[in-house]
Amino acid sequence: MSVSGVSRPRSRVLPGRGALSRLGLPGLIAAAVVAVVGLATFWPQVLTGVDPNAIAPADALSPPGAEYWFGTDTSGRDVFARVVHGASQSVGIGLAATGIGVGLGVVIGFASGLGPVWLDAGLRRVIEVLFALPTLVLALLLVAVMGPGVRASVIAVGLATAPGYARILRARVRTVARAGYVEAARLEGAGPFEVLLRHVVPNSLWPLLAMITLGIGQAIVWVAALSFLGLGALPPSPEWGAMVNGGRLHITSAWWLAVCPGLAITVTAGALTVLGRAVGRLGRR
Repeated sequence: MSVSGVSRPRSRVLPGRGALSRLGLPGLIAAAVVAVVGLATFWPQVLTGVDPNAIAPADALSPPGAEYWFGTDTSGRDVFARVVHGASQSVGIGLAATGIGVGLGVVIGFASGLGPVWLDAGLRRVIEVLFALPTLVLALLLVAVMGPGVRASVIAVGLATAPGYARILRARVRTVARAGYVEAARLEGAGPFEVLLRHVVPNSLWPLLAMITLGIGQAIVWVAALSFLGLGALPPSPEWGAMVNGGRLHITSAWWLAVCPGLAITVTAGALTVLGRAVGRLGRR
């Protein structure tokens, strides 16, 4: 029996059937691009059967054409094959970094949003200080402490993005905890853990779907930036940022060495951003 004048607790309904048709044309195009990038990330052999590390000195610096769609590098390696296989590193590193950032953000956000006043005040100050620093600057500081490398770049980007997730989630948790349907659940006799698990957690976490989609694209850009600076993956790795770094010296004579992986970064991050915003709008309907 519900309390008079207070709506009964409701569960958040996530987009279900027909969600794709409601994404709109930009969202559908972005979803198609993300699907292709996902295919390259997990099954690159479907898109190309060429070994990304196979050298052919006789074909070195061949321009894009029918035989080599993205041309070849200074060792004659197929740039298209390297871009395709590089998705597993660039996107994989971005996924790992986002996982670290989201995991820490969830822990800090819930602790700050539901914890005692002194804990909330302390965590809020830490979040505000870290959030004030640009993500790339914070990641550079962390890499400087841990040393360069793929593992360090993953951890650095994950830690650098955690304050953003924590700040948004804290605000969401506090809003949900004061909602009418949560108060109604308490008045109907639901215990603290039941309220937390059935109402606060699901209604606080569902917006993370759009945030994670946006965050993966941003993480890919930050990881690529660290690799471009020589602090992440290093040549001959086909990671996109490392490829841009290796091709910048030949930008006037072999533009495709830097432009093709650079476009891969831009298109992937842009598609994830468009898709994330479309999913966010869909979830608010």
